[in-house]
Amino acid sequence: MQGKNKHELNPRVSTDCVIFGFDRHELKVLLIERDSFGREEKVLALPGDLIYEGEDLDKAAARVLLELTGLSDIYLEQVGAFGSLERLKKESDKEWLRNIREEPNIRVITVAYFSLVNMENINIEPHSFAKAAVWLPVSEVSELAFDHYEIFQVSLKKLKNKIQNQPIGFNLLPDKFTLSQLHKLYEAILGRELDKRNFRRKMLKLNLVVSCAEKQQGVPHKPSQYYMFNDEKYNELILEGFDNFGF
Repeated sequence: MQGKNKHELNPRVSTDCVIFGFDRHELKVLLIERDSFGREEKVLALPGDLIYEGEDLDKAAARVLLELTGLSDIYLEQVGAFGSLERLKKESDKEWLRNIREEPNIRVITVAYFSLVNMENINIEPHSFAKAAVWLPVSEVSELAFDHYEIFQVSLKKLKNKIQNQPIGFNLLPDKFTLSQLHKLYEAILGRELDKRNFRRKMLKLNLVVSCAEKQQGVPHKPSQYYMFNDEKYNELILEGFDNFGF
């Protein structure tokens, strides 16, 4: 930072964010459609940006999220660094960089993060070189810009592994939810069916959820009970050494 403007971009280090959301049915990821500069191609990518010389990596990732979603203080976890020599092998990516960077051939190392957001709280604002933003089911994600598909896959795998050890999935739900919604969330993340009775029994036995003494209203079926995440109980379990839900 010495001798450098804190708003000066570092051309060799970037951060990319894999933003997961849940629409009560499917696990989705937020992607941007980058500006094609007059070309007919439509290329999807992970939201990201170069870091500033005056900010650390976590703050850079938080900035990208804030600019795109308007949200701050949300779940954010570093996935790892990606710097393969093959990052810039597609001609379409090279041409795109020539339109936005003074030195498009510089090798860039990106540090990736994944975040979990409640989709109901988001007002998407495509930023900078993003032409549009779209929520896409994770099952439909295929080719992305640069090595973003690899970053997406690594992030999804980390989420699947971590949700079986820590209840981070609650970050994808509203404050009040039903056990059916929670069950669907875990099935959507893990990509497989979970026995409903065993799932509910485990959550209730561990006291990870507490009843709100409130039920759904205006639904065409029998109203379900609302619950909230019991973070106090979870912290107790962690102190006791509990680290596996076994789903």
